[in-house]
Amino acid sequence: MKSPAHRTRDIERQAGYLRPEHCAPPPPRTGSDTMWFIRDSCGIVCGVITWFLVFYAEFVVVFVMLLPAKNVAYSLFNGVIFNGLAFLALASHAKAMCTDPGAVPKGNATKEFIESLQLKPGQVVYKCPKCCSIKPDRAHHCSVCKRCIKKMDHHCPWVNNCVGENNQKYFVLFTMYIALISFHALMMVAFHFVFCFEEDWTKCSNFSPPSTVILLILLCFEGLLFLIFTAVMFGTQVHSICTDETGIEQLKKEERRWAKKSKWLNMKVVFGHPFSIAWLSPFTPPDHGKADVYQYIV
Repeated sequence: MKSPAHRTRDIERQAGYLRPEHCAPPPPRTGSDTMWFIRDSCGIVCGVITWFLVFYAEFVVVFVMLLPAKNVAYSLFNGVIFNGLAFLALASHAKAMCTDPGAVPKGNATKEFIESLQLKPGQVVYKCPKCCSIKPDRAHHCSVCKRCIKKMDHHCPWVNNCVGENNQKYFVLFTMYIALISFHALMMVAFHFVFCFEEDWTKCSNFSPPSTVILLILLCFEGLLFLIFTAVMFGTQVHSICTDETGIEQLKKEERRWAKKSKWLNMKVVFGHPFSIAWLSPFTPPDHGKADVYQYIV
């Protein structure tokens, strides 16, 4: 006898039980569907705030600390590093936000599609009653994106998108680069305060001493906050990748039905195969190669 929870999951092996007549055929793709973007007001605001904070850090670092510095080599070295990392952080953010995280085709639970699966006796498939889609293994429905996402880890408002199979690399790079520029900014603020205490405050900045102190304190607060947040998130994501278990699967304590792989192979699944400098680039999509995304225990 099936439990009530089991009956509500729409598990079946016959097309009729899925009630495909309630699902309209998937809408045809148009030119406007080529770029993925979630129209969520909260996510859009969070994304704008993220870019604003990075540009604020750029302003303080360049115009308050580096340009007034007497040591040209110090300014050039730190300017190149900070601006390069900030560019990679924003590029990673844009890719994580505008990349399809692995959305399942909406409305594909039609009678024709279910019959085309040629399900064997005892084989089960899952139907999402919210987006009327046949859910692949390890897919979960996102109430914000209104789609089922393959290997969904979580929905992040800061990138206005789900973190899933196709964009997890960019999200991890985003957290890493934000943590790096936050740490770099904190180090430069510390050196600048030491320099200004030893010298005349009017000579260590193009702004008035009160304005300089306020700008540096705000940058210090921003850098410390984002360093802690993104470093923790980066560590959590790397642990999730190495264990091959998404955040939702850990939260729900779902039974593991996929084959256990080595940590290094799990990293290749997300960042690409084989290992290369492209792992650090937000402009290079991961090439899975021999690293199978799904390996299930039979």
